[in-house]
Amino acid sequence: MSDLSKRITALSPEKLTLLAGQLKKKGVNTLRKEIIPRRSKTNFCSLSFAQERLWFIDQLNPGNCVYNNLAAIRLTGSLNCTALYQSLNEILRRHEILRTTFSIINGQLVQVISPNQPFSLKEVDLRALPKIEREAEVLRLTTAESQHPFDLTKGPLLQATLLQVFDMEYVLLLNMHHIISDAWSTAVLIREIAVLYENFCTGKPSPLSELPIQYADFAVWQREWLQGEVLEKQLAYWKQQLNGVPHVLELPMVQPRPAIQSFKGARQSLVLPTSLSESLRALSHQEGSTLFMTLLAAFQTLLYRYTNQENIIVGTPIANRNQAETEGLIGFFVNTLVLCTNFSGNPCFRKLLSQVRKVTLEAYDHQDLPFEKLVEALKPERDQSRNPLFQVMFALDNISIPTLQPTGLTLDFLEVNNKTAKRDLTLLVSETKEELTALVEYNTDIFDKNTITQMLGHYQTLLEGIVATPEQKVSALPLLTEAERHQLLVEWNNTQRNYPNNVLVHQLFEAQAEQTPDAVAVVFEDEQLTYQELNCRANQLGHYLQKVGVKPEVLVGICIERSLDMLVGLLGILKAGGVYVPLDPTFPKDRLTYILQDINCSLLVTQKYLLMQLPEHKARVICLDTDWKISAQESKDNLTTQLTADNLAYIVYTSGSTGKPKGVTVEHKQLMNYVNGILDRVEITPGANNFAMVQPLTVDSCLSVVFPSLCTSGCLHVLSQKLIYDSRAIGDYFYLHHIDCLKIAPSHLAALQISSSNPEKILPNHWLLLGGESLSWAWAQRFQLLAPNCTIFNHYGPTETTVGVLTNRLEKDLVNKPASTVPIGRPIPNTQIYLLDSHLQPVPVGVPADLYVSGASLTRAYLNKPDLTAEKFIPNPFSEEAGTRLYKTGDLACYLPDGNIKFLGRLDHQVKIRGYRIELGEIEAVVRQHLSVKEVAVLVREDAAGDKRLVAYVVTKREMYTDNSLRSFLEQKLPNYMIPSAFVNLESLPVTPHGKLDYKALQNSTDICLKLTGDYVAPTSEVERTIAAIWQEVLNVEKVGIHDNFFDLGGHSLLVVEIHTKLQNVFNKDISIMELFKYPNISSLSKYLKQEQDEQNSLQKSHSRAQNRANSINKQKDFRQNSRVTKRL
Repeated sequence: MSDLSKRITALSPEKLTLLAGQLKKKGVNTLRKEIIPRRSKTNFCSLSFAQERLWFIDQLNPGNCVYNNLAAIRLTGSLNCTALYQSLNEILRRHEILRTTFSIINGQLVQVISPNQPFSLKEVDLRALPKIEREAEVLRLTTAESQHPFDLTKGPLLQATLLQVFDMEYVLLLNMHHIISDAWSTAVLIREIAVLYENFCTGKPSPLSELPIQYADFAVWQREWLQGEVLEKQLAYWKQQLNGVPHVLELPMVQPRPAIQSFKGARQSLVLPTSLSESLRALSHQEGSTLFMTLLAAFQTLLYRYTNQENIIVGTPIANRNQAETEGLIGFFVNTLVLCTNFSGNPCFRKLLSQVRKVTLEAYDHQDLPFEKLVEALKPERDQSRNPLFQVMFALDNISIPTLQPTGLTLDFLEVNNKTAKRDLTLLVSETKEELTALVEYNTDIFDKNTITQMLGHYQTLLEGIVATPEQKVSALPLLTEAERHQLLVEWNNTQRNYPNNVLVHQLFEAQAEQTPDAVAVVFEDEQLTYQELNCRANQLGHYLQKVGVKPEVLVGICIERSLDMLVGLLGILKAGGVYVPLDPTFPKDRLTYILQDINCSLLVTQKYLLMQLPEHKARVICLDTDWKISAQESKDNLTTQLTADNLAYIVYTSGSTGKPKGVTVEHKQLMNYVNGILDRVEITPGANNFAMVQPLTVDSCLSVVFPSLCTSGCLHVLSQKLIYDSRAIGDYFYLHHIDCLKIAPSHLAALQISSSNPEKILPNHWLLLGGESLSWAWAQRFQLLAPNCTIFNHYGPTETTVGVLTNRLEKDLVNKPASTVPIGRPIPNTQIYLLDSHLQPVPVGVPADLYVSGASLTRAYLNKPDLTAEKFIPNPFSEEAGTRLYKTGDLACYLPDGNIKFLGRLDHQVKIRGYRIELGEIEAVVRQHLSVKEVAVLVREDAAGDKRLVAYVVTKREMYTDNSLRSFLEQKLPNYMIPSAFVNLESLPVTPHGKLDYKALQNSTDICLKLTGDYVAPTSEVERTIAAIWQEVLNVEKVGIHDNFFDLGGHSLLVVEIHTKLQNVFNKDISIMELFKYPNISSLSKYLKQEQDEQNSLQKSHSRAQNRANSINKQKDFRQNSRVTKRL
């Protein structure tokens, strides 16, 4: 029983009238002029709109206890059980609703009111138990009763149990289904019990006057009154308020939302300090608002800060007893108002509160529209995984509790928790004279205890900030506690390491060449160079480059295919003090032209046979394959330069949003920090380790193996273009050369694994670094199973932050991980990570936000793009050191409780379909669970009309699947809006030259099935034609295609009842209403009905075979028996 029920319980009719007056002053008009007439006496009548919705919810979730209203009252004193029993019987007589059940009669859903019968009071005596065990048993029985399922067709829908704990102590449990009651009703029930009990104890008759009307009268009146102009006026307001506003609040969840809402719940509460409560009351009075409005505005601010959504929708209950004759009734009157607050423009809290006040008062003036009619009018996307229109509710319980004690008894209300949650989240604030208590009821499928504890703490911090500075912008109001802020900004960014700042990367290589001159440094196909050979050739090239003008900050293009020369050229440019700019000879000429012009290339190191592939340019050319005799005359000694760590080391080009690539300028100090940091994090020990270079030099992720190899006396294996896409050849190579360390994109490795008969060969012995894109747990588990001795790292970092800035070392045991992506880990040494909202405020753990990087890994700038540099590299507001910057990655991420970071996707490629924000990786993870699926990629396709659809590109195993089988599989695991509209079979997923999934190639695919186009498909089978005919009749449409959605065609809850009745009559079988929601088009529904029929026929055949066998056995027994009798005769 809620505190609200308790506080209304003891109010006399006079005080109820006084309460109505007070509420009216606050904008709640509880008394209306409309008189509700008595209906023509009949035992059948229509349901109210609210009852209708609950009936449907019960059909979708039969036996669910989420809508049980249980009151538990401890009775201390001498209890007159006879008087209590008489009281309950009199209440049952007075209130028809307590004798009401619900049935479908002649295709119509109706209330069925039964004649008055003696009430059944269940009595349980606990006195036989040891005293120490009785309270625990009371709690167990109370919880069990709160979870007792009701049958709406049979009743009774009021149940009472009396527990005797001691001779003078009882607990009375009163359990009603919400379809016949609400919190106010519970209060009415208890108050009437108390009044009647008082009289019956002394032999007096009931003092209660007969009720002016019954709830059924209200239900009939509501349907007759709420139509025409009255309905249109109400609808017009709410449509104006809510049309076009997203109806989904994307609160951060601990685990993915189940396909079907389970209503599993839990509760947590927090008592706010008395001083804060007093300040909130004072602020409300000062601003001309109510405490409800202030607390609501603060709660919506909290939701805004958690979701970054500008329109925050919250539901709130309202008693809806607007006529005097309804105040003493038991029944389901309560309505829900949908309040939308807009946060655009980042208002100050005072301005926001003014908006909330206006919206709330207007909602009170339009409270007569039942929530159910609003849903029907707005037609939100049907979704069994969440509530329509809003998923979060707020309520304030601020009615004082008068004492209510019958003679000889003391009444105390017990806390009841049936471990359910009607919505994702409900915040109930209870007010007493001294303090406020915030209680959160939450869905345990998507939130956990720690998340709610954190949220309550943030609500208190926010409230404290509001009363201190109500003129503050809502984005700047404090949300985090000081401890949280320190953890996020300082503790988790404590990455300080002292690396030598005067040693450059090529100098580390030179030191290795001196220590291990004869060790093999690099291998390409059947060629190799030792450290001494590679160092000497690079030195000779470096000396020559210096002679032709190379020095610090001079840009040198290097366009060389994978070879030993590629390493000679790279090191030669660095040794000369120059800046290497890698160019891929396979790039389109337009791209190469743009890069050569952008760097104003004056010197190009290449190979002669590539000259014909290059565009026209003005650079001086040095061909390492033909001009080697010139450089061979140079000194083999190490070079001396004026190079410092602040000079550029290389420029690498990445894709730009304008269609032109942008050059990222990387200094030596950033490169050195990365090399030292990755060696520390991966714990690569110096020695004869074999490193495989898969990516080309134009992709900076190749540096994860190039320099860690050359700086630790490892052997770098440069793999040819042909080799890296041949799963058999690369597997043999890895096996033959004992590859120890590999850096590769997950999709590239997955593609190789899928096409290999020996996938375990395509994995390194010790270290596997995966980066460049998201890594799924499914693939991480497969890699780990195939190479149990290999340590796997998930590695993240944009080019602008020097290769990678986050690493996550995966544990050896990767079983039972969630069906989503692997976290990207923690920052490498001397690097800081900030997760910030759109106003550069740090966000709490679990809340999605923009990922920013700071520290020693930040590159210098974009070449020749000062405006873009200023936009992306901004001053660091969290550092006291002058000149420190933040880089905005454009990625969305969140902190996990352990400090690891989870990558959530690109901000500029957020997927949102029909108002739902979707994580494509989650869909892919579930599709991979299908036994026929090897690999999958899910994308969003947009047709000419702008309609967005999900498309799954699937690589299958030997056994093929059908679209319907895969769709049915997904329907069991995902909400409907996350199920792809089309499935495209591919032999393999395309990858880019860099080894990443090629999304553009997938988008260009035209092999999309008919369902994506939305064309009309006529019914063909007899079952399809029968269903179509029924739909056409009920929906009053000319034709229905087999893929048309029932609800998109105008179907709603009442029409579902009509469809349900007709289908049962035509097919002569029981069909659950749940199935009509589950299969909303003719194609899926007909397959379900056919499957059910096939199973029934199979069972009948099995039963017939069993019966025939039994008859045969009996005949044999009779024959043997007769034979024995004959023999005896």
